[in-house]
Amino acid sequence: MVAIPEISVDELDDLLRGGGAHLVDVREEWEYRRRRVPGAVSAPLGQLAGRIAELPRDKPIAVICEHGHRSLAAPDYLRGRGFENVFSVQGGTDAWARSNRPVERD
Repeated sequence: MVAIPEISVDELDDLLRGGGAHLVDVREEWEYRRRRVPGAVSAPLGQLAGRIAELPRDKPIAVICEHGHRSLAAPDYLRGRGFENVFSVQGGTDAWARSNRPVERD
């Protein structure tokens, strides 16, 4: 079994500030609307297979969920479909919010 590469919210923040990553939120739509990292794109884990064409292949993809558990499944799945630079965000949206970084809400 291959270890899933993970990044911290600090590393995510650096990547997002530099425009160096595409952030995919794999939580359910109601969770995404409640609170999300600015710039995150909603693609619930159960719908990810149908959304592959929307994902960039020319930049890293950071996958986030609420606590960092669901997001561990997506990098392995995406790597199996030819994506090479995919990471899970440790601690998820909860860790982002607890670090006093901004969140968006609907």
